[in-house]
Amino acid sequence: MPLTIDQVPKLVFGVGAISSVSEYLQALGIERPFIVSAPSSRDHAERLRLNACIDDSTSSEPTLAHFNRLIESARSFRPDAVIGIGGGSVLDAAKLIAALCNSSQPIAEAFGIGNLGARNLPLICIPTTAGTGSEVSPNSILLDEDSQSKKAVISPQLVPDAAFIDPALTVTVPAHVTATTGLDALTHCIEAFANNFSHPLVDTWALDGIRHIAAHLATAVREPANIEARTHLALGSLYGGLCLGPVNTAAVHALSYPLGSRYHIPHGHANAIFLPHVIRFNLSDAPERYAAIALALGAQQQPTLESTALAGIDMLWQLIANTGLEMRLAAFRIPESEIPSLAADGLAVTRLMKNNLRVITQQDAESIYRYAYLGQREA
Repeated sequence: MPLTIDQVPKLVFGVGAISSVSEYLQALGIERPFIVSAPSSRDHAERLRLNACIDDSTSSEPTLAHFNRLIESARSFRPDAVIGIGGGSVLDAAKLIAALCNSSQPIAEAFGIGNLGARNLPLICIPTTAGTGSEVSPNSILLDEDSQSKKAVISPQLVPDAAFIDPALTVTVPAHVTATTGLDALTHCIEAFANNFSHPLVDTWALDGIRHIAAHLATAVREPANIEARTHLALGSLYGGLCLGPVNTAAVHALSYPLGSRYHIPHGHANAIFLPHVIRFNLSDAPERYAAIALALGAQQQPTLESTALAGIDMLWQLIANTGLEMRLAAFRIPESEIPSLAADGLAVTRLMKNNLRVITQQDAESIYRYAYLGQREA
């Protein structure tokens, strides 16, 4: 099938990349950027030494109410560009601010695929975590508090004009955040490769991203200042982000969304909880795909495709264990009686469920949730 890839025009990757930002802005004549940040990354924003308005209020997944406050602040400043410096939530918010700051289009009309109007403000993204890949993707997610659901805006207008990926900015990220964001990036790569709309071009990014993350995530969690591990994670996250536009994710993300919107479990952690269970469920429909994933994870070749894929699931469980993440939904005090409604909410994310290699029914989704509830491995 034809594949469309909307790429960031300028991509700077490597330790010290942030030092190139000022030169880039000067070349474009940008003098009054609005900077979206978080308390933990404000110092990176201040290092740019710009005549900017820095809003560091985005400390968690942005809600519709928070976005509306943020865009009013940006409009009153009247910026000539928008810069996002922070994790995925910050970058998602910055991308939407850049698109809608000078627009009369309500955010409600932008939700969905291809509904966003033209953006006329330059947009620069600088990630401080290695996870979402938002700095190169056409996606932004907001939490609608009224409906307790996550809503996506997907548009080429959200692809930044420039992304500066500096692994050195991630060395202060706490171990838990390193783990959850790294597993989010790993999920992007795995779900893009094992996908109804997989493509050989995207497969290359996906498998390489799996290799980088699987080999270095535990080290980065254990040794936060290990710049080599941080660089590999940043590269794996970048590859995952590049997969999101042309292919996107599938059932792991769909099933995890209700955990974030209703119980505020961090997105990457929710993905990690479901990832091995969904792979086990899907395995029978694409053993060759999951065998390739297993080898990228570091598993040894086994006599059959299925046994190789199962060895990969073993590797995945071990990798998650090495990061120290809790894998039992029961530990988050979610009532077991909520499983049917949570499963139904996940199935309602049809834009992602349609990508899944195997059709998931309500009964299937509840079964996956029950395994995840106990942190129990399938037989």
